[in-house]
Amino acid sequence: MLKNRNITNKFNLLLENLKLANKFNLLLILIFICGVLISGTFLSNLLEQRAKDEITSNADILIQTMRSVRNYTTNEIIPLLAPKQETTSVFIPQTVAAFSSREVFDDLRKNKKYKDFIYKEAALDPTNLRDKADSFETKLIELFSKNPNSPEISDFRSLPIGKTLYIARPLTLDNPSCLQCHSTPDRAPKTQLAIYGDKNGFNWQLHKTIFAQLIYVPADKVFASAHQFWWLVMSILIGIFAIVIIIINFLLKRAVIKPITQMSKIAQAVSTGKANSDFEQKSNDEIGTLAASFNRMKSSLEIAMRLIAQKNQNN
Repeated sequence: MLKNRNITNKFNLLLENLKLANKFNLLLILIFICGVLISGTFLSNLLEQRAKDEITSNADILIQTMRSVRNYTTNEIIPLLAPKQETTSVFIPQTVAAFSSREVFDDLRKNKKYKDFIYKEAALDPTNLRDKADSFETKLIELFSKNPNSPEISDFRSLPIGKTLYIARPLTLDNPSCLQCHSTPDRAPKTQLAIYGDKNGFNWQLHKTIFAQLIYVPADKVFASAHQFWWLVMSILIGIFAIVIIIINFLLKRAVIKPITQMSKIAQAVSTGKANSDFEQKSNDEIGTLAASFNRMKSSLEIAMRLIAQKNQNN
């Protein structure tokens, strides 16, 4: 407590010894620093939120597109190819909704704009091991299983490609026809077993969450762009603040400091008996009013001095 008082006293003493121009400059600098900090914090939060909204919007569009591909495959492609699947000795992977959506997304990634995007239908026990859930995705599937009414989970995750925003949605087995391939190995098509074997992708149950549909959208570039824009805006803002401070400082010196300094010099001269100079009244503002008051005081002082001199002569 005593230490804080000492600091306060030293600061007050410093202010008392500063000239008026330096006090104005100190006040302007403090206002400048506070303004930059407040505006910088607000702008940073705003840009980060806009960046997150942009990433989320991109991820949502892509995951909705993949869901549409799944629905189209299930409702249009599977009924069309199912009879052919029964008569051929070759497994047709296009009859699998997960395969179709993955292939469509892989084709999308050929575009440089989407090359770092990742789409995955992660499962605990998939037929194709490329869809095997890692430890992080396993926890998401377990969360969906425990909370069937949870429509979506989204957050940030660090991957080898950098920081990504992911959106995860549950995929529940609601189509009974899927059990033909995923109930037991003896019911699965022989062509499927020839490609994927009989160890994975079985014992699935209706109305259970089997997959977590995931989209990973790179976030580093978007946030880096937001940060660059933040630095640009802050640089412009600092430049504007600096120019404003310089202009205000110039105007203060011209309109306030310089007239007060001149009046101080004249007042000092008058106090030593040199009364041949008048206080200049160049404006009608407070400085002009102060100059007029000093002139009246000087006139009154001169009259009083003459009266004293005459009285002394008469005596």
